[in-house]
Amino acid sequence: MKIVRAFKTELDLNNQQKSACARHAGAARFAYNWGLARKQEAFVHGEKRPSAIDLHRELNVLKKTELSWMYAVSKCAPQEALRDLDKALAHFFRRVKEKQAGRNVKVGFPRFKSKKRGLGSFRLTGAIHVFEKAIQLPRLGKLRLKECGYLPTSGVHMLSATVREKGGRWFVSLQVEMEIPDPVRGEKPVAGVDLGIHRLAQVSDGIYFENPRALKNAQTKLKRLQRVVSRRQKGSANHQKAVRQLARAHLQVANIRKDALHQATTYLAKTKSAIMLEDLNVSGMMAREACFAHHHLAQAIADVGMYEFRRQLAYKGQWYGCEVFLANRFFPSTKRCSQCGQEKAVSLAERVYACERCGQVIYRDLNAAAYMRIDLEQLFYS
Repeated sequence: MKIVRAFKTELDLNNQQKSACARHAGAARFAYNWGLARKQEAFVHGEKRPSAIDLHRELNVLKKTELSWMYAVSKCAPQEALRDLDKALAHFFRRVKEKQAGRNVKVGFPRFKSKKRGLGSFRLTGAIHVFEKAIQLPRLGKLRLKECGYLPTSGVHMLSATVREKGGRWFVSLQVEMEIPDPVRGEKPVAGVDLGIHRLAQVSDGIYFENPRALKNAQTKLKRLQRVVSRRQKGSANHQKAVRQLARAHLQVANIRKDALHQATTYLAKTKSAIMLEDLNVSGMMAREACFAHHHLAQAIADVGMYEFRRQLAYKGQWYGCEVFLANRFFPSTKRCSQCGQEKAVSLAERVYACERCGQVIYRDLNAAAYMRIDLEQLFYS
């Protein structure tokens, strides 16, 4: 089976290489903003919007006069940025049509990119070579890797490499096309999985994954760093230093959450033949709790990463032969007893489900996961 997969790792750059990467990111940011302004100008004058190819031709003409500094970077950086702009506009118009059709989706026109929100990223294609301790990119040469032996060096087709700056650190994401063995279902069991705040994921067989609560545990540090940023004079060296410290703290929170999600989803995809999850409206849950002044609960829901859990499980299930099913959004998994099927109202504060009919006393999330497993077995083996 042929799949497209991404490998991301950190780069170990010297000052000269950091400056070169910053120039490439700046060129990509400039091309994106310039292309967006050109498209808006064409719309105002009633002209046809120029495509990414048209804009790239115009940019090549400007390089000879006004934008000679762009010869210092790879032509791929601005070219791929203009392609990203076309994709952003296509997604915008798609969401507009979905909104007109009555779907509850967010519609936002593409914004101009600002250096204040980070140096950004750029994507390169063409001659990309990976070694055990380094990666060779067009116009940038060999860049050392902090993690050796992780990126694939052979047996794959290199599609692109995206270099991004986050919290003062540079990362490369390598997109490759590779061949993997066809997944075999085998005799692996099926399972129901209940996502929550108290525990990240409760599996019907009793295994559970703890919620790291990365954002909650870092709140004190983040608030302190944010106060330091607000007290520094804008534009000063100390202000820039404080911003970098805050960005590194946010990056650490994101990495802790991402690590927990990857460990849980990989284990489930490798050990289960089928999994049932709830089709949760996460954005609706957060908006409702925020509307009811339960801001801390809305923040806790966002800290879990429920949609990311579902997204990772979906593509990893294709790799390892695990089918992922979604229960109906109004499926009463929490209210119904997994042993006798009796349904009763359960408040959010109740962590133990006690059935009045059969007398079963069970952990609330485990009961929900067990009931989803029963429903999945009826669907899977019928």
